[in-house]
Amino acid sequence: MHHLPHDTGWIEVITGCMFSGKTEELIRRLNRARYAKQRVVIFKPSIDDRYSADSVVSHSKQKLQAISVKVAKDITDHVDDYDVIGIDEAQFLGEGVVPVAERLADSGKRVIVAGLDQDFLGRPFHPIPHLMAVAEYVTKNLAICMQCGNPADRSQRLIRRDATVVVGGTESYEARCRRCFTPQPIEQERLFETAPPPAASAP
Repeated sequence: MHHLPHDTGWIEVITGCMFSGKTEELIRRLNRARYAKQRVVIFKPSIDDRYSADSVVSHSKQKLQAISVKVAKDITDHVDDYDVIGIDEAQFLGEGVVPVAERLADSGKRVIVAGLDQDFLGRPFHPIPHLMAVAEYVTKNLAICMQCGNPADRSQRLIRRDATVVVGGTESYEARCRRCFTPQPIEQERLFETAPPPAASAP
């Protein structure tokens, strides 16, 4: 972003698939705001405790102290003394995060939201598409396809779970490009491929 608004709030969305550096970019922007002597706070959904219960942590192990919230409206209880509001993994907070982000921006705050734009089936992962529509700035990060090395924008689920929300890391997901993405979990396929051949029966 080369030109930022003055005397108003706004929303920035950082999106993309898993392992595309969304949280890392969120942390980078918040640290720059701190260097500029702005008051910064960051929130995370309490359901996401993969690396830490009280910090936002990127896959590259960068971290910032955070406030965990169960629902989006709880964010409004902690923001009065801050200029810049970060929200990580916003897809886990549901549609309620949209009016919260808009209310904060309307009150003059800079709101930076990071989250997945597609679910494990490649469908829009709400509320991120809604936030992208109302945001002033949208950044879509790409990862590297773990199969072929192409730019990747999809999150391949590796375990056979049907729920849309399954929190996990490299043991459960990998980045895939359009060509290599399979819109279904592939654990059983891998088990079949790696299973030893059946023992020959005795004559």
